[in-house]
Amino acid sequence: MDFSVFNFESSLQEGLDAMGFEKPTPIQEKAIPVIIQNRDLIACAQTGTGKTAAFILPVLNKISKSGSSSLNTLILAPTRELAIQIDQQIQGFAYFLGISSIPVYGGGDGIVWEQQKKALETGAEIVVATPGRLIALLAGGKIDLSSLEHLILDEADRMLDMGFSDDILKIINYLPKNRQTVLFSATMPPKIRQFSMKILQNPEEISIALGKTAEGVTQSFYSVYDGQKEDLVTNILSQKDYEAVIIFASTKEKVKSLHKVLRKKFEVEAFHSDLEQVEREKIMSNFKNKTLKILVGTDIISRGIDVVGIELVINFDTPGDPEDYVHRVGRTARADMEGEAITFVNPKDQPKFRRIEELIGMEINQLELPEGFEKGPGYSREDKRSRNDKPKFQKKKGGSKFKKRGSDFSKKTNPSEKFQPKASQNESKTNDPKPSRPASGKFSNRKNVID
Repeated sequence: MDFSVFNFESSLQEGLDAMGFEKPTPIQEKAIPVIIQNRDLIACAQTGTGKTAAFILPVLNKISKSGSSSLNTLILAPTRELAIQIDQQIQGFAYFLGISSIPVYGGGDGIVWEQQKKALETGAEIVVATPGRLIALLAGGKIDLSSLEHLILDEADRMLDMGFSDDILKIINYLPKNRQTVLFSATMPPKIRQFSMKILQNPEEISIALGKTAEGVTQSFYSVYDGQKEDLVTNILSQKDYEAVIIFASTKEKVKSLHKVLRKKFEVEAFHSDLEQVEREKIMSNFKNKTLKILVGTDIISRGIDVVGIELVINFDTPGDPEDYVHRVGRTARADMEGEAITFVNPKDQPKFRRIEELIGMEINQLELPEGFEKGPGYSREDKRSRNDKPKFQKKKGGSKFKKRGSDFSKKTNPSEKFQPKASQNESKTNDPKPSRPASGKFSNRKNVID
């Protein structure tokens, strides 16, 4: 299949040809016809699958056919970076169409605020906004959404995680009821389904390969202690002159700390929420044009940045949510390219890493620590356990209310021992023999079992 099957307007097809778009991705193949048919849609597709074009292209085609110049489409995104990226993609696709878009986001100075208000007053067919800044504009009467035909929520799961659900519902109160609503989410937890029922009407549902990483990614991990991580990062970055690397840490404090260490030997920048918007835009621009080669950040950059050619992703900390791993790894091997993802797993994070392997359906290759490093902690997949493996409690008649399987409490008490007198206070407790665990049983050969 190629894009000609959608019968796009010739000017839009010309733009696709100029940008080198030949065949639609699976999410584009399934979502575009639904949006063209004006059906509400809830679509689940992970980052890097081409979902942005899946909702932009049919909307641009509709606007081009109608010839309308009024505000037609509102796209909501969780972060400034994603809003800017979507706006840039719209500009690329609409180059031959004469359709304009405006990004509306917070974090800038007064000049940016005035520019956004002026642009809205001038008019545009598409507005791409973060919820907080849009509410401020609506409250000030600076934007009229009465002519809106399409509402699109991108990265809906992230917006709900960031606490935007109430803001989104407030925005919807300003919108016409007769509209098409499209919701894209990288994951589909119950809260997303419940939320979608409030804002969508009989939606079509699409799900594309949730939890699968790109085929071009070589994935591996090191089992390490926390004290070995900084030296290991330095060692990895010293092995090759990488063109583009992203290092993910769990908190902005760790990002700042790791940045201080790495900048002594490498050209590296830290990307986190404490930076001003101007600084964040400059860093991201330098990273995209490859004048900056190494970026250290939190999960704020695991979604919403589209940088082709990232060779290496390093998870300095194992992500707590397995789906966050998929998003992080999705930064590399984009556009059918190849890439590498390396994760550092400390003893505490081993259960998290096993859940990641379960989600992606594969065992990730373990690497030996480089020469000169002390041996890291052991890693075993055999101490995974299902819910059915957890110790169970049973009621028993008399004595203790519960007894625990697989432990000394489950042993039958000898009747002759049942009424033994308590030791006197003068008797040393250290002389009492400690009960020994059974030599065999369900957990006898297991390590790191957490009750």
